[in-house]
Amino acid sequence: MSHPDLLTDRLVLRSWTSGEVAAVLDGARPAHWAGDFPAEGDHVIAGLFAGNPAWLAEFGHRQIVERDSGLTVGSIGLFWPPADGVVEIGYGIVASRRGRGYAPEATRALTGHALTAPGVRTVCATVEPANPASIRVLEKAGFQPMPGLSDDGTIRYHRTA
Repeated sequence: MSHPDLLTDRLVLRSWTSGEVAAVLDGARPAHWAGDFPAEGDHVIAGLFAGNPAWLAEFGHRQIVERDSGLTVGSIGLFWPPADGVVEIGYGIVASRRGRGYAPEATRALTGHALTAPGVRTVCATVEPANPASIRVLEKAGFQPMPGLSDDGTIRYHRTA
């Protein structure tokens, strides 16, 4: 089961298909992918889908597609189901499309969508302090840092309804 596309001004957030997961795992190159998609994180996600095919029907794993070109340029996802009203988000944009504001645009869209789901009060993200680009993405998407560092030295950000 796929979920309806989420549209932003410049992007379409589209559910993964089982064929796209297989293409990542097999090293295939569909024509609708940017030249540097999939990135390392997309291989990890495809591997998780392969081991848990029911996750393809879950609420929030999407490919990030440029509306103008129709090319897949990244992926974004929610780690479902929520725990105590909290769901975590993760995202990645391929190197050739970074610096265009796609990550905050996609993060705002999927976060807004998640916060309409029953049982979700907060969307959170974990980021390494040495990753200022990801920190900027979260701040541009309206996330706020939680006080202090986590036990593993990462920073937790959150956005609530």
